[in-house]
Amino acid sequence: MLNRITILMVLLSLTNGCTQKSNKVTHKHTNALANETSPYLLQHAHNPVNWEAWKPEVLERAKKEDKPLLISIGYAACHWCHVMEKECFEDEEVAQMMNDNFINIKIDREERPDVDQIYMDAIQMMSGNGGWPLNIVALPDGRPFWGATYVPKDNWIKSLKQLTDLYKNDKTKIVQYASDLANGINAINLVENKADSDAYTMAQLDTSVEKWSKYFDSYLGGYKRAPKFMMPNNWDFLLHYATANSKPKIMEHVNATLTRMAYGGVYDHVGGGFSRYAVDAKWHVPHFEKMLYDNGQLASLYAKAYAVTKNELYKTIVEQTIGFVEEELLDENGGFYSSLDADSLDEHGELEEGAYYVWTKDELSQLLGSDFEIFKDYYNINSYGLWEKGNYVLIKDKTDEEIAKKHNVSVSALNEKLNNSLNILKEKRTERSKPRLDDKILTSWNGLMLKGLVDAYRYLGNQDYLELALKNAKFLEKEMIKDDNSLFRNHKEGNSSINAFLEDYATVIEAYLALYEVTFDEKWLNHSKNLLDYAKTHFLDKESKMFFFTSDQDASLIRRSIETNDNVISASNSIMAKNLLKFHKLYTEEDYGVLAKQMVKNVQGDFDESAQGFANWMHLVLYENQKFYEIAVVGKNYKAIGKKLSGEYLPNSILVGSEKEGGIDLLKNRYNEGETLVYVCIEGACKLPVTSTEEVLEQIKN
Repeated sequence: MLNRITILMVLLSLTNGCTQKSNKVTHKHTNALANETSPYLLQHAHNPVNWEAWKPEVLERAKKEDKPLLISIGYAACHWCHVMEKECFEDEEVAQMMNDNFINIKIDREERPDVDQIYMDAIQMMSGNGGWPLNIVALPDGRPFWGATYVPKDNWIKSLKQLTDLYKNDKTKIVQYASDLANGINAINLVENKADSDAYTMAQLDTSVEKWSKYFDSYLGGYKRAPKFMMPNNWDFLLHYATANSKPKIMEHVNATLTRMAYGGVYDHVGGGFSRYAVDAKWHVPHFEKMLYDNGQLASLYAKAYAVTKNELYKTIVEQTIGFVEEELLDENGGFYSSLDADSLDEHGELEEGAYYVWTKDELSQLLGSDFEIFKDYYNINSYGLWEKGNYVLIKDKTDEEIAKKHNVSVSALNEKLNNSLNILKEKRTERSKPRLDDKILTSWNGLMLKGLVDAYRYLGNQDYLELALKNAKFLEKEMIKDDNSLFRNHKEGNSSINAFLEDYATVIEAYLALYEVTFDEKWLNHSKNLLDYAKTHFLDKESKMFFFTSDQDASLIRRSIETNDNVISASNSIMAKNLLKFHKLYTEEDYGVLAKQMVKNVQGDFDESAQGFANWMHLVLYENQKFYEIAVVGKNYKAIGKKLSGEYLPNSILVGSEKEGGIDLLKNRYNEGETLVYVCIEGACKLPVTSTEEVLEQIKN
């Protein structure tokens, strides 16, 4: 095997260095990316590097020419991707070396998460860490043998020269190393079918959560570390667990986390919505990119938390987050764009991270006048809120009541002053250069946002959210669902493209099922089931009983991945398992429930020590170990009663309804003329029908 020091330690050591002054982009050059629609790929369309998109014909040409692949993966909102483009990919000396010796491929990780997963695993195996830009050098068949993230120009040139020499002079060893690495990449992704395992118990779950809680930051929320990611699936599960099991300490931590995130600079107090993560431990300074997937999931989480606590802060966060998404990310056709960049042009015309969002003390004082003193205390225009270069990132650390008392005003008067000040700042921001928009529309991220809108309507009752949800659901129906019930991944400028991945199916199935629960329109239930059945046919691994990330209709890569770990977005398999369990309650004759239980058994060995990474999976332990209710509403007033019931936080339930007879078993033979009856059932066995929400809740309580 090729010596790791030769091709890994030496070359990776070259990745440390200072950034160089960026050159202005020119259009002297145009490469094949000019034909793509991804904003990230189009950003590189005028590099002197002969970039190509990931396509079978490009890989075939690499084999014919016997050139290694240089694969560079990033996304439009990625700060360090922009830095490396300026320093390396716009440089003609660098481009010459890359063009002479490599087939150069640019990938938008958001368009092609299947490719990104594989090469992220590769770099983590080689170096122990990863990130974007993700730069990989691979054999012409795609097997990697070197990788790095951000690399300054001089070290990039040195690395590529050494790699070129190695490929020409020691190819046998490189091939052996790449083969061994490819075997490792496949091995770490294997999932065993553990059919003989016992189901995970509540006692085991309690122990797992207890171990997990040792990492909680009880004061600042989240975990005892920096950076801090929001991880909505973590707090979503813990909200479920705390309320289902009367765990006040866990609930206290959920509330502390949600409050601190809402107080922090990671939340945009001026324009609403969350940035991707905070670089520090107090949720203060964000990595300023704003992603649709974060905001969709957080709208859902805060709406559920509001249903439980009736905390007005949570309601405000939902409202402002959806307001941001509607204002900045909504396409006229009902789809949602992907992200806003971290970088924008500063006052000198240079791209700078956070330039759109930060404020100087003098600027705030001049803009806000007599209200500045209250604003200064409220948002910490002091050493606590200072970021760098005299710039402040707004952050709260006191309640409205504390600030109002200090300034001898009522809470309502305080809020009026603050709202006026924030409106002034928002208006002022319109004069600044806006962050760049990634206007591609991704199916899975739209599924997450659709679910967020449904939950916001469900728990806040705002009809506008349902209208927005229906507009998005119809967009997905029209533009992303094909005639055979398969999905597209991407939509841009009127065209849908790329076959969808498992996460696309999982999130849309979940969102459509949730939409059915608040509308009782069986169209959405049928779409959801059709997508589920398509995924079972084309994604299911019959051996492990898990789902592959890619369909059997797509060209094979060096690995057909199985995604199990919940990250900032829940694993596609965990979402699918929850979908299957819920569909089992509606279609008991299908094998959905058996499959869901087996999927959990396959991964539950990781729950004990890695609960954070399997949080979405652990809902299923609660579903299986505690009563799960099928609630059917039948009769003339089914929508009104259904709306009241859906506003209750009942995570261990599924809600169905119809005016008379419905298309699923739970809605058959339930109609009684002149009455609206509600049936509370467990696995199809129902209690005596009742006529009010209060009676339903009493039956569930008992």
